[in-house]
Amino acid sequence: MPGMSQQPDPLTIQTFALGQWQTNCYLLSVGKACWIVDAGFDPAAMLDAIDLQGLEPQQVVLTHAHLDHIGGLHEVRHRHPDIPILVHAEEEAFLTDTRLNLSAGFVQPVVAPEATGRIGSGDTLELAGVRFEVRHTPGHSPGGISLIQHDLNIAIVGDTLFAGSIGRFDFPTSDGPRLMKSINEELLTLPDDMRVLPGHGPETTIGRERTANPYLNQPAGEPDGLVG
Repeated sequence: MPGMSQQPDPLTIQTFALGQWQTNCYLLSVGKACWIVDAGFDPAAMLDAIDLQGLEPQQVVLTHAHLDHIGGLHEVRHRHPDIPILVHAEEEAFLTDTRLNLSAGFVQPVVAPEATGRIGSGDTLELAGVRFEVRHTPGHSPGGISLIQHDLNIAIVGDTLFAGSIGRFDFPTSDGPRLMKSINEELLTLPDDMRVLPGHGPETTIGRERTANPYLNQPAGEPDGLVG
């Protein structure tokens, strides 16, 4: 009817568990505009979904730059040559350094395209009017970030926090105490009903992890059995 304001398009989140590590890569869309959050190995299913739905990729946002989260970047760029790639400044070098991204010992080490932009704590990213707060959540890796959408109670946390577990901290650039600080100060301060979308495994909530995660509320110890 004339004079009525048009309702904004809702945020849609599609999850693709990609590659041998079943890395959760997220396709966020509002209307036809979309982001790719992490690009794991074998991203064809995610890229096909973009084409089939007529989506228009705006950028790739990396929660961190370990091999299983960047292994599909060349394929993304093959389909979308000009798409920007955003990463925290502390992991900009990880994209092209096989030792840092943990792929040096593999048959095909990962040398990904270079980042085109940096993101950091306190930044706000906007997808067609939907705003995400960037929080720096290091520990699993030095430049890990989480994307928080406060209105919809959604946190995309990479490999910082999982359902019933936390990220590994036995890698050369990992830091157990820093990881626990990130979880306690940047994630557990969020509301209990905040949905947590991790880099591997099923989604959970902040409240569930606050009360039932066996790795929380204790000093960082041995990493055996941790995810990511």
